[in-house]
Amino acid sequence: MFKEFKEFISRGNVMDLAVGVIIGAAFGKIVTSLVDDIIMPIIGIILGKIDFSNLKLVITPANGSTPEAAVKYGLFIQNVVNFFIMAFVIFLMVKFVNKLRKPATTEKPAEPEPTKEEVLLSEIRDILKNK
Repeated sequence: MFKEFKEFISRGNVMDLAVGVIIGAAFGKIVTSLVDDIIMPIIGIILGKIDFSNLKLVITPANGSTPEAAVKYGLFIQNVVNFFIMAFVIFLMVKFVNKLRKPATTEKPAEPEPTKEEVLLSEIRDILKNK
């Protein structure tokens, strides 16, 4: 069982996936910080000093030890902005990588040498044409 696990882990695809997940998680934190700490405050100032993280629709207010029930649509707006920024950056990365890849040259393969039968048949065809 250990041997099978070792073979599974040593495959290149598994390691590539692990590296991708780790880098993706770190990239997600960077984008979240970009949106929460830079973009959303600027958008809030432009829209009249609104803090999106505090936007909510209170359904039932807090009562004693019971917390309030609220729809936090400000956090939803931030998550949507996060998604669009991440999607756009991934789009740019894929576009950049595709530019780095050189298109494969499309050379026509060399014509194979005709076989003896083909040579003989073409000679017979030529003789018949001349008669």
